[in-house]
Amino acid sequence: MTKERFMEQIDALQGRLYRIALSILRNNADVQDALQETVLKAWEKQYTLRNEAYFGTWVTRIAINVCKQTLRQQKRVVLMEELPETPATSDGITLKMLMECLPEKLRIPFVLQYAEGMDTAEVADTLHLTQSAVRSRIHRAKLILRKELAHHDEETMASR
Repeated sequence: MTKERFMEQIDALQGRLYRIALSILRNNADVQDALQETVLKAWEKQYTLRNEAYFGTWVTRIAINVCKQTLRQQKRVVLMEELPETPATSDGITLKMLMECLPEKLRIPFVLQYAEGMDTAEVADTLHLTQSAVRSRIHRAKLILRKELAHHDEETMASR
């Protein structure tokens, strides 16, 4: 693969990779570092890609692995002084707020399918899971999100 072709494909996947990395790392600075590391690893390891048709899935898998490695290395400690006394208030709940209630193993397949438009087979290939496991995780994610929305609606009604 030529450098130009490689960069064209990376540019086409830039939004997807950013959203996936953000859903895992939740910090824009860490996301930027992880994406740079992803592109570097993909360039260095491009000889391992057997079929260029799977480039998107292959790079997505690299990005997920880089993000997980970043989380393992960080092991952050948040000091009590750094936590806000009260959470920011808002009349509405955002998708980002809802996504934070999902565990990573449910959040990633959900983001890949609904935010990135991947079908179940692509998500399964990317995450090295069976299609039934992907469907199950997405179903569980939906149940949790419904429960959180219902809880939020109850709190909103009670506060009025």
